[in-house]
Amino acid sequence: MKYLRLLLMPLLLAATLQPAAAAEKLSLNAISRYLNDLTTAQGRFTQINEDGTIATGNIYINRPGRIRFEYDPPEKTLVMAGGGQVAVFDGKSNLPPEQYPIKRTPLNLILERNVDLNRRNMVVGYDFDGTATSVLAQDPENPEYGNIRLKFTGPPVELRQWIVTSGDGTRTTVTLNDMKTGGGVPARLFAIPQELEARGF
Repeated sequence: MKYLRLLLMPLLLAATLQPAAAAEKLSLNAISRYLNDLTTAQGRFTQINEDGTIATGNIYINRPGRIRFEYDPPEKTLVMAGGGQVAVFDGKSNLPPEQYPIKRTPLNLILERNVDLNRRNMVVGYDFDGTATSVLAQDPENPEYGNIRLKFTGPPVELRQWIVTSGDGTRTTVTLNDMKTGGGVPARLFAIPQELEARGF
């Protein structure tokens, strides 16, 4: 047994020194496929605003075109996108929500029906830091709408974070946590007219 242990020791040592499966830079094709295959998802998010304030809440995604952010108290804010519109409900106000077309937001780039990051002039930054692949994308026809920096890990590909820079330069960072993909996400969560009616607007 002593000699067997001596023979096996170099093999065991070599095994422990083998590097773990290394992350690698993901191709734009792989990321596009991942986003196009992503239909429904839900989980938690942490948001860091331009002024350094932090908010948390629940996020729901139902591609194409639908997303919902339910902010934890004391925020009580609700941001929802559906039917081509984004509505921002301020839980501390009795005023109707602010609304605008989702196409005017960089987030539309990952919510549209067919995501193709190889489109000309859509990706303006693409790098890898040894852990995550970062893609900086904009609407090639309307760069004035701002941009979105997406961070992915993998393989397998998984969206971890995005940083939206609006047309006026305001930056908002959203980190995703405990995301579960697939399964049913009720359509009512993205129905702006239904939310307006429920709130008496």
